[in-house]
Amino acid sequence: MITFIIGLLILSVGYFTYSKYVEKQFSPDGRPTPAYEINDGVDFVPLSTKRNQMIQLLSIAGMGPIVGVIQGILFGPIAFILIPLGCILMGGVHDYAAGMISMRNKGMQVTGLIQKYLGKNIYYIFFGIISIMMLLVAVVFVYTSGDLIAAKFFNVTDFSLNNKVIVYIYGIIIAYYLFSTMFSIDKIIGNVYPVLGFILIVGTLLLTVGFFVKGVNLQELDITHLNMHPKKLYLIPIFFMTVSCGLLSGFHSTQSTIIARTVKSEYEGRKVFYAMMCVESFIAMVWAAAAMSVYSLNLVPENLIGQVPAIQIITEHFVPSYLAFIVIIAIVVLPITTGDTSLRALRLTLSDSFKINQSKASGRFLISVPVFCAVIVLLYLVKSQSEGFALVWRYFMFVNQLIVLPTFFYATIYLYGNKKNYFITLLPGLLFVYIDMLFILNAKIGFNLSYGLSSIIALILVGASIVFLSKKLKEKRI
Repeated sequence: MITFIIGLLILSVGYFTYSKYVEKQFSPDGRPTPAYEINDGVDFVPLSTKRNQMIQLLSIAGMGPIVGVIQGILFGPIAFILIPLGCILMGGVHDYAAGMISMRNKGMQVTGLIQKYLGKNIYYIFFGIISIMMLLVAVVFVYTSGDLIAAKFFNVTDFSLNNKVIVYIYGIIIAYYLFSTMFSIDKIIGNVYPVLGFILIVGTLLLTVGFFVKGVNLQELDITHLNMHPKKLYLIPIFFMTVSCGLLSGFHSTQSTIIARTVKSEYEGRKVFYAMMCVESFIAMVWAAAAMSVYSLNLVPENLIGQVPAIQIITEHFVPSYLAFIVIIAIVVLPITTGDTSLRALRLTLSDSFKINQSKASGRFLISVPVFCAVIVLLYLVKSQSEGFALVWRYFMFVNQLIVLPTFFYATIYLYGNKKNYFITLLPGLLFVYIDMLFILNAKIGFNLSYGLSSIIALILVGASIVFLSKKLKEKRI
């Protein structure tokens, strides 16, 4: 358990030290935030720090910190070190930078920031990528949360659209998404999320207490054999693509820019953006440890290792049956509360791009209706294919990590222009150029090139990124 404890120490010490250094580079001050400066009663609404924290946490913590880590822990105890290091040096920096720069730009969404700092060509590319990704997030999480509810509470085994129970559950989730997307953020999300956040935290703590009651069997890090994956998958890039939500996730930038419109003071940014990324990383660490221990006891059938059904086996091992339902509810909450804010982020992205006023219900309705029609159509197409979910999830992993690049790059330009240490965003950005490109070049769902050739091309693309950024740094003086 020593490696696990070291990981937790890295996470806690890193937050109380490195996050303060990052905060210093952005120099928060007493200027009016968009919540007060623009206050429209819908999206720009001042909320308390605790509410913002819960909304941010539940928005960013989808199934990733659970499903991702029960797959990622197959690489061995190196996960206990890479998750917290990645969170502190990359994930927290990414989320905080996205939120702070948005606040400094009147709550501008990610695509608007890309256009401002990286230019129209990059904007056109990522406008499409980000919009599609947010639709996929909603579809995937209607799918996963709906099936979890159906299996756990209705004993459903037929998850096809021929089953009316499935159709009704999906319909209720989509209806909730519509209301939470359309209504003022303080009416539904602001009131519901603190309760759901409490359930999530209690569920995580119950699992943690189970470690001491049942005991955990954790491997220790062996520096002579860092990668212990049974299928010999490459640690780089696969681990960084799989364990995205506990380490670094591009989707988070789209959520930080929502909360940038509700934060009362810039001084709250570190507690809202950086701290909640660390909380998510802690959740990921707990589930990683639980999965490793249960796997070592051979309690999970080989064909279910790393799969969603393994979650229930892990839960029931550590948590008494009369309390396990709390953990299951917490798990169900995660995809639902990420899916709804992904659609809210999409509404805000489209409204900013097409200059549609969102203070009136008609403006929100104009965007939300076609968006929800697209969600329903995509959900039908995914459910109609036997491998639909698996295929969407694999591409989502890549797109999710691809969009960390523009956030790191426009943050680099912003810091450079303000004569701050821009290496805190530049270096993680370049690292993920290499990881993302290596993945898509080598993967079967990509170009299926050899690992060696993919590595060489990825390094060349890192060099091209440096050239691109060098030109932008010369152009931008804030």
